Amino acid sequence: MTTPRRALLSVSDKTGIVALAQGLAAAGFELISTGGTARALQAAGLTVTSVSSLTGHAEVFEGRVKTLHPKVHGGILGRWDAPADRAEAETHGIAPIEVVVVNLYPFAAAAARPGAEPAAVIEEIDIGGPALLRAAAKNHAHTWVLVDAADHDAALAALTGPEPTAARALRRTLAAKAFAHTASYDRTIADWFEREGVDAAPLPPTLRLEAPRVEVLRYGENPHQIAALYRLPVEAGRPDLGRAEQLGGKALSFNNLVDLDAALGAVLDLAGPAAVVVKHANPCGAAEAQGDDPLATVYARARATDPVSAFGGIVALNRTVDGATAALLAETFLEAVIAPDFNDEARALLASKRNLRVLRLDPWPTINADAPAVRSIAGGLLVQSADALAPWWSAPDTLLAPARIATVRAPSAVELRDLDFAWRVARHVKSNAIVCARAGQVLGIGAGQMSRVDSSRIATEKARIAGHDLAGCAVSSDAFFPFADGVEAAAAAGATAVIQPGGSVRDAEVIAAADALGLAMILTGRRHFRHG
Repeated sequence: MTTPRRALLSVSDKTGIVALAQGLAAAGFELISTGGTARALQAAGLTVTSVSSLTGHAEVFEGRVKTLHPKVHGGILGRWDAPADRAEAETHGIAPIEVVVVNLYPFAAAAARPGAEPAAVIEEIDIGGPALLRAAAKNHAHTWVLVDAADHDAALAALTGPEPTAARALRRTLAAKAFAHTASYDRTIADWFEREGVDAAPLPPTLRLEAPRVEVLRYGENPHQIAALYRLPVEAGRPDLGRAEQLGGKALSFNNLVDLDAALGAVLDLAGPAAVVVKHANPCGAAEAQGDDPLATVYARARATDPVSAFGGIVALNRTVDGATAALLAETFLEAVIAPDFNDEARALLASKRNLRVLRLDPWPTINADAPAVRSIAGGLLVQSADALAPWWSAPDTLLAPARIATVRAPSAVELRDLDFAWRVARHVKSNAIVCARAGQVLGIGAGQMSRVDSSRIATEKARIAGHDLAGCAVSSDAFFPFADGVEAAAAAGATAVIQPGGSVRDAEVIAAADALGLAMILTGRRHFRHG
């Protein structure tokens, strides 16, 4: 069978399509197309054969059916090295279609439109497109399939040159990409139907994850483990470390990314100019500006929480880093620093620290919310909604339900501010978590202990070693005190106010101990347990 080489082009996203079609036409390809794609090619001066001319049948149902025809799919699926297929094709007037260029109706964009009517969204479900892509990908030994404009140049070069092994490998790669494209499309549709269903649940009945690999890491938590970074879709305004621009330093490691995630999450809970230092996924220092404190002062106070642990740590700052702050950052060995931006002086100073990974995250997240958490266990995944930080207090002194003052003595306005700061930081400390704070500075942290009283003792001991006086500090506990010994340890160290969720069977005993010690205590009614 002697026919011209033919290419079928039918795309919703027309990026690069004219240039590709011009290259194909120059190489002697007949261009077959539909609807808007055909009009775009004709407007560029190209000769186009309509699908209706090829099939001998008009499009029907307002374009719902146009390419579902043996002369289209037969041309794509024929095994042209098989004599029987070639003979059957000749009998039925089917000619090969060597190239299929398709991308799909913009279903995700339609579904994301505010107030979109379900009937309008359903019309954006592509039927013929996925069928074309799957047919071409299945028959990639004979048919080229293109879903991404980024692949046009490589495919065109291979199509117009000899047929080396590399071109066959490229066809297989493009076939895999086509199947991934249709799989992603179907996942998006299935998720929409489940969200729109009358029995829609907060967590879906089937978890569908699509996360392209963006970087192979040097190794995992330990050198013998292999690791990679995969990126999930993220809504605009939400935290997304995958968007961070690395301005300097070595490649990021698995542990760097874990610590950066912890530091970013913690600093996003602080509204004023703030700095957080993280070590081994736990905050080991945090501070928030008091009045007009410059960022350098804020960072210095955060580092002073536990200067020993800050060595080799990760720092997150929520304001543009200036020269003075950069000079302080450069004083200590750090693994990484992340901020919305760095001015020219800061960039020059930090560039001299060759091992320091400097990350700029712009735009800075505007939505302070964690993503749903996914954790692997043997044979499965655990998924939970985000541990959102609910407001418990509205300045100057209004408590929001279910928070309540549990003790005889109410906290002062100063104590309320300290309690609020300590509570925000404690949410990011591994349980059992105890945070001591005063005047926008964390003074001591106890984390990850098997008993809460041990965390209390570690927090006070860390503060003592760093030279901090805990007199008048506020203490936050991420979960309830099961016994009175925790608040007794806090009072003995100098604390005057405590914030905790409450909910223990011994709450009355703990409250009585706080009253006897003259403490003010808030029960928030909400736990922020961070198990791992």
